[in-house]
Amino acid sequence: MKLYADHPVRALFQLASDALAVAWVYLWVRAALELRDMIGALDRPGELMAATGRGFSEHMDSAAEQAAKVPLAGETLAVPFTNMSETGASLTSAGDSFRETVASLATTLPLLVAAVPVLLVATTWLPARARWIARATSVRRTGKLSPEARSRLLALRALTSVAPARLAAVHPDPAGAWRSGDTAALDRLAALELRRMGLRAG
Repeated sequence: MKLYADHPVRALFQLASDALAVAWVYLWVRAALELRDMIGALDRPGELMAATGRGFSEHMDSAAEQAAKVPLAGETLAVPFTNMSETGASLTSAGDSFRETVASLATTLPLLVAAVPVLLVATTWLPARARWIARATSVRRTGKLSPEARSRLLALRALTSVAPARLAAVHPDPAGAWRSGDTAALDRLAALELRRMGLRAG
């Protein structure tokens, strides 16, 4: 597999782009993890709210039980404590709901923060990089062919990839030269394709 060009400037550019892409992904993933921790810290108020509600309900239930033991008026005395216990239950429910919301946000928002930049890299830099690697690898494998066959194949690639103006600078009729097997023109077209890829002939 051919990962980098043979020409130093092109290879340096590719190496720099790889490093920037990795750094970009790393920084956004790290930012997403820090955001998750920050949102997770908001869980504490909900936890306190739920705990306070449970404790309040327990005390009111206990008070209601004690009031209910009073002869004759016990049930009447227990009603206010029972009502306040329901208020504690509502507080507990609100705390639990708050914690669920925080947990959902702690998952969703960091995922979005990381996914969008990573998706941007995956749809721009990565396909272009993968195409170059695939093409450069295939060019490297042409070294197993005879010099004539290699030049003819690389010249064909040049005809399908290089801008017409650059082809015309090599030969006034590059396609005709390829069909006729003009050796000199094929060599120049092959060299043009190698330069385009940043590769050496050897």
